[in-house]
Amino acid sequence: MIAGYCWPQSVLPGETVSLAVSGAGLSCEVEVVRIGSEEVTVDKWEDLPMVEQPTAADVSRSGCGWEETLNIAVHRSWNSGFYLVRMVGHDGTKAEAFFVVRALQPRQTLLVLATSTWAAYNDWGGPSYYTGGHYSSLQRPLPKGFLEKPDPHRYRVARIAELSEEERRDHFSHFSIWSSAAGFANWELLFVRWAERHGIQLDYATSLDLHNNPDLLNGYSSYVSVGHDEYWSAEMRNHLEDWVERGGFAAFLSGNTAFWQVRFEDSGHTMVGFKQQFSEDPVMGTSEQRSVTTMWSDPLTERPESQMTGVSFTRGGYAHCRNAPTGSGGYTVWRPDHWAFEGVPLHPGDIIGGDYVVVGYECDGCELALENGVPVAADSPATPIGFEVLGTAPARLWETADLPSQLDDRYVGELNWVAERLAGADTAKNRARFALGYAVMGSFQRSKGTVFTVGCTDWAYGLEDPAISQITHNVIHRGLR
Repeated sequence: MIAGYCWPQSVLPGETVSLAVSGAGLSCEVEVVRIGSEEVTVDKWEDLPMVEQPTAADVSRSGCGWEETLNIAVHRSWNSGFYLVRMVGHDGTKAEAFFVVRALQPRQTLLVLATSTWAAYNDWGGPSYYTGGHYSSLQRPLPKGFLEKPDPHRYRVARIAELSEEERRDHFSHFSIWSSAAGFANWELLFVRWAERHGIQLDYATSLDLHNNPDLLNGYSSYVSVGHDEYWSAEMRNHLEDWVERGGFAAFLSGNTAFWQVRFEDSGHTMVGFKQQFSEDPVMGTSEQRSVTTMWSDPLTERPESQMTGVSFTRGGYAHCRNAPTGSGGYTVWRPDHWAFEGVPLHPGDIIGGDYVVVGYECDGCELALENGVPVAADSPATPIGFEVLGTAPARLWETADLPSQLDDRYVGELNWVAERLAGADTAKNRARFALGYAVMGSFQRSKGTVFTVGCTDWAYGLEDPAISQITHNVIHRGLR
């Protein structure tokens, strides 16, 4: 076995990244590759000595604490981007780690990778948030498949039912079962390949960067979130929302976005999330109770995520996967004259993205009403004033009976959970209030700034579709104006 991780996860050109490797062999080969429209190898080491390093029983909380195997000097010529560290032992075993290089001088668009969500799903050496854990150390490896895996289009939640049982079994014998739910290889990879092929320049940062640095977005005109961006700290929200208020453009090409509140502790080394066991969170009953790590839409936070994004998983749910509506796989468009659809010939009721299943896996929505037969945002304190509904697709929150077997026994279905927390009790009547969900694409103005959301995790899988590509172009370039 070989495994490794980098720290810090994010650096500037001219700084140094430490790589810690553990392996039973005598040596390994290390290659550092920038991932974009092409893979560019920026450094390489052969026959790097390594040793098998001990792993603590509570590694998910305490981290590995391994000794450094290699210091990677980040050259000042290295472009901002996602850097994959490939490790190959002398016996052929393989592992991956990563780090991000930020920009010395901001260009225009900042992509913040959903590294907090990768951490929440990380079950390397111990439980994740989905298998009974409440603490996730960032100083440990990520499961196999989070950073690199074959054919992400094929091995995704929204397509997994199309695979034979034999192929599913074979794939997940090599890659983590959670690698379809989190990681760079699922969504951000597809977006950065598309962006660079189309001449769109991106700078990069991590969730922890957004948490730590209130000035991170200064100098940028647009911010982008891609894929599955589920876990946000209060500081992350503060820094982004303040920047949007001042005139920034936020594009959420993501879904299930900011559903859960988390905290970073231990100088950012550890992420805390009690989720449905929020009553066990040490901040409960203290003056810091609003930072309790429950869902952002919980009355305890007094700050639903839809105030930031326009939409919420509590009004959406799952689509095109088990125990969820299949739908068309795409969005039904209601306002084809909106700037997001410029250059795409559409009529009200047309569907976009269906062939590529852009509305798949996890989706966010809002309360809806009909106005002259067209869906609009219903009056709700959770939905920003002026939120425009551009497209919709059916979705459904799971009940406890729908949950996959790999989840912790205490995990409660989101429909039951939302009924209890937002309506006061998990009753059939309250579940019915939230049972019919929708993925919602939309936009709104927030003070001097603008927010656009696609309302689904799987938008990036449609970037090969000319209509989805054009809409994404429109969104990105709108942020540059």
